[in-house]
Amino acid sequence: MLAQVELLLPLVALGYLSGTWLGALTVCRLAGVGDPRLVGSGNPGFSNVLRLHGRRLALATLLVDALKGMPVLGLALLMGLPPWGQGLVGLGVLLGHSYPVWYRFRGGKGVASAFGVMLLLTPGVALICGLVWSLLAWRWRTAAIASLASATLAPLAAFWLAPDYVVVVIVFTLLVLARHLLNIRRLGRGEEPGL
Repeated sequence: MLAQVELLLPLVALGYLSGTWLGALTVCRLAGVGDPRLVGSGNPGFSNVLRLHGRRLALATLLVDALKGMPVLGLALLMGLPPWGQGLVGLGVLLGHSYPVWYRFRGGKGVASAFGVMLLLTPGVALICGLVWSLLAWRWRTAAIASLASATLAPLAAFWLAPDYVVVVIVFTLLVLARHLLNIRRLGRGEEPGL
């Protein structure tokens, strides 16, 4: 147990570093298009890339952001860290994505990264939230509504499918909701951009 705790801090740091890899920036650079932080919503994430450059680049962004934390989370699982330890490593990934030191702490909203983290730690919860996100985004054509609803649903799904991870999922949910405060205000004013 002591050895696990000693390795936890380096794993959380690795999680943060992996999270700072913003898929939108890499994908847009490789495609030769502009920096998504400078146009549209200014968010380096799936939704802004979708609005600006279409499905192909948006899906590539989603893939990078969902998968980037999996190697370090896989290490946490192989080491047999308890759920709270795995959650701290996952939180490191989300904080790296949301507040990347290399980009003056201006990162994404954390939805795709949270999906990727939960896909490894709580796959049933992640799949339910992903399905809800997809259905709501298709119905309402607004990523913020889909993201807020699926994030709010996540702890409830965790109570049912992954009770050992409920606190972990609640922490992830709070971070995602906090990152959407501006979107919540825009939704209230009817100014939130559609997909």
